Amino acid sequence: MLDTIRELSAINGISGRENAVCEAIISRLPAYCDYTVDAMGNLLVEVKGKTKAKNRVMLAAHMDEVGLIVTYITDDGLIKFTNVGGVETAVLLGRRVKVGEKGLVGVIGVVPIHLRDGDDEYKYPEKDSLYIDVGADSAEELKDLVAPGDAVTFDSEPYALGHCYKGKALDDRAGCAVLLDLVKEQPDFDLALAFTVQEEVGLRGAGCAAFSLNPDYAIVVETTTAADIAGAEGEKKVCELGKGAVVPFMDRSTVYSPKLFQRAQELAREKGFLMQTKTMVAGGNDAGIIHKTAGGVPTVTVSFACRYLHSPSCVIHRDDIDQMRRAAEAIAEELANA
Repeated sequence: MLDTIRELSAINGISGRENAVCEAIISRLPAYCDYTVDAMGNLLVEVKGKTKAKNRVMLAAHMDEVGLIVTYITDDGLIKFTNVGGVETAVLLGRRVKVGEKGLVGVIGVVPIHLRDGDDEYKYPEKDSLYIDVGADSAEELKDLVAPGDAVTFDSEPYALGHCYKGKALDDRAGCAVLLDLVKEQPDFDLALAFTVQEEVGLRGAGCAAFSLNPDYAIVVETTTAADIAGAEGEKKVCELGKGAVVPFMDRSTVYSPKLFQRAQELAREKGFLMQTKTMVAGGNDAGIIHKTAGGVPTVTVSFACRYLHSPSCVIHRDDIDQMRRAAEAIAEELANA
């Protein structure tokens, strides 16, 4: 699965521009899977199992990543931009990026300290003051290379980091890799997979996907913020790398079913996989719209603990990859036959 995560995370696909990610996932689907791409761009996959399941279970992972989008080009050839998804300004300063379909390499420039007045000298610059420098001398030089509406993605090399793995867009290409691994061989029971779009800008694709697939239960396979770093104590860590799949009882978009949360804990003990929960109510994911679709869908989330989420340097623990796969499979089997 690490190879799949590496390959998928290297593909550029901000919200609304997920086409290349979708094509890469389709190329990895086994022949026994039937798929469609809906009007939103969600990839909906019907997986025929060895036996018919009692309940229809949907597993969802989103294809999009956070990034930037071009808004304006100045006369002197600097590119202005705005965020696509939640990206902190501090993460952007001095970062290397790729702009547009031609992949122009640029750096995000910042107003020099000697041009800041008073207290501004000691503050992070406002996002509106940032720009992308691709080495052009004028707007005329860029007219055939860059235009407003072009996507901007982080230019970040993936690599091993001790026991961990670092890469861009692990939110949520790591989840997509888990779904692909679950169906690399024909499963014991029928499943529906939803590789969704535009999660990072408001959970927009998942509602359409859930409406189309009409599941009895849903499992969202995601990443979530881990703050197990220096200076964080107790509940402020939220969750920790290397301690297994993260199954929350609540986040900012969903209050999860206590019965499903409890059963997930029991399955961890019965099946022997590592599971933890979030110690703060924070974040949100596609469960926030899936559980409200149609007449309501009982939903559970299974997440990778991930440091430095929504940055060019997302970090997950390699031991958690297997734990995530085992957790997703065990919960899916339980719900399919509930």
